[in-house]
Amino acid sequence: MTAPRIMIVEDEALVALMVEDLLTDIGCRISGSFGAVDEALDYLKDAAAPPPALDGAVLDVNVGGTMVFPVAERLRAAGIPFVFATGYGALPRKGFEEVPVLNKPIDPVLLEDAVKGFGQAA
Repeated sequence: MTAPRIMIVEDEALVALMVEDLLTDIGCRISGSFGAVDEALDYLKDAAAPPPALDGAVLDVNVGGTMVFPVAERLRAAGIPFVFATGYGALPRKGFEEVPVLNKPIDPVLLEDAVKGFGQAA
């Protein structure tokens, strides 16, 4: 099995580095790490054709005061799995009940469980 390629959307640099380290420790590769929703959306320009180097994503819910849901919607439309990370506990928006939510600080075991299916054929 090839290492899943994961995108991270997180505005706090230290948290992003920690998530990158956790993911690489469990055998993932980082496709990109973005500190703003607009940057992540630019990376995902065409939802009908997912980026070839992306198998999944870890999304901070609140990225610099901007909610990450447009990125989540683009990923969902492209069939790319993702998980949310939040310090808020519950998601402030309906429609994503099936998406795993990891509370910060992120537990490495829960992160591994959440992303272990990324990159595998459905």
